[in-house]
Amino acid sequence: MWGLSRNPSQFSTKKQQKQEREGGLAESFRPENFIPGLVIGFIFGLLLDLTTPPKNYAKKKKVLPGKPQQQSLVSNNGDQELKMVLVVRQDLKMGAGKIASQCAHAATGMYSELMRSERTLLSRWEQCGQPKIVVTCRNEQEMNKLEEAADSIGLPTFVVADAGRTQVSAGSKTVLAIGPGSKASVDSVTGKLRLL
Repeated sequence: MWGLSRNPSQFSTKKQQKQEREGGLAESFRPENFIPGLVIGFIFGLLLDLTTPPKNYAKKKKVLPGKPQQQSLVSNNGDQELKMVLVVRQDLKMGAGKIASQCAHAATGMYSELMRSERTLLSRWEQCGQPKIVVTCRNEQEMNKLEEAADSIGLPTFVVADAGRTQVSAGSKTVLAIGPGSKASVDSVTGKLRLL
């Protein structure tokens, strides 16, 4: 008899516990709980993805005996390294900050043009580390001659014409970007100019 009798309060407790468990699960699937959980899951997945290196990151090319290795787009040969030269006019007497911003305009302007027209050249220059040299010229006439010389041998050029808001008058040619191009080609045009 002892084993057959049940306490009614124990029965209701087990039933209440079951309802609480089921209710607790239903509570967690409410929209106000689901969206934050989704966001947290997304962030966690993104962090996991960022800590895992790409599949081709550690792959090395196999070199077959008797087969020549393929050379990269830019070799260590000095003639294949690319560079850009930024030519700043001295006669405008621009301050250091103005020169820096005008050089930035020249480099980004050239980059933008190359994105549209010469992506291969741009990619090769990026592989070299995007070297840039800043030199000076005396005046606008010398800058125009440098631009013509660069154009004549096929080097890309970009001239910054100032808006005239600060130190120089509107339309003044402040900086000429030459290249990117091979060191030899760029140096044939700008090699004799003084560094800034």
